[in-house]
Amino acid sequence: MTDQATTDQATTDQATTDQATMASKLAESARKVASAYSGGSDQPLGGYLMTMSVYSAVLCALAGAAALGGAQVPDGGLSPYEALLTAAATHKISRLITKDPVTSPLRAPFASYDGTAGPAELAEEPRGRGARKTVGELVTCPFCASVWVATGLTAGMVFAPKVTRLVLGTFAALAGADMLQFAHARLVKSVS
Repeated sequence: MTDQATTDQATTDQATTDQATMASKLAESARKVASAYSGGSDQPLGGYLMTMSVYSAVLCALAGAAALGGAQVPDGGLSPYEALLTAAATHKISRLITKDPVTSPLRAPFASYDGTAGPAELAEEPRGRGARKTVGELVTCPFCASVWVATGLTAGMVFAPKVTRLVLGTFAALAGADMLQFAHARLVKSVS
């Protein structure tokens, strides 16, 4: 091996060692921050960071697809009527995903059954650690899932508005039907 090749190899080896040392220091710093933040509880900050990264990537992909595909983004965003339909549909879809007994097989790898939480709803707890727990929190929390659902429905208004309006109307009607079921049950209970 020539002197130049030996020097180049030593420089490469030193750079690799420096990168490994820096990565180790960053990982240790992240562990310290996570430990100080969580106070001993199991807060999967790495999983949350991954979830935020995936969500950001989805938004960038949607924006890129809209720009490249020439999608017609509504001027001024959603109309008040569409926003109301989207809110009602988001509420219903989020609860179906996170609480409905029929969708429990989708949550089972990430949650454990903890009983019932109300009419036709289950109580479940996220299980596992790290990414598994993060996904468990996402699929058992209607507030967490609603961010993803609303994003999907809004993207639908850009890419397939006719079909999305039908979906919005259907799930908004289901949300309204739920409210009527609760009102009926309350009325029957008050008369009895």
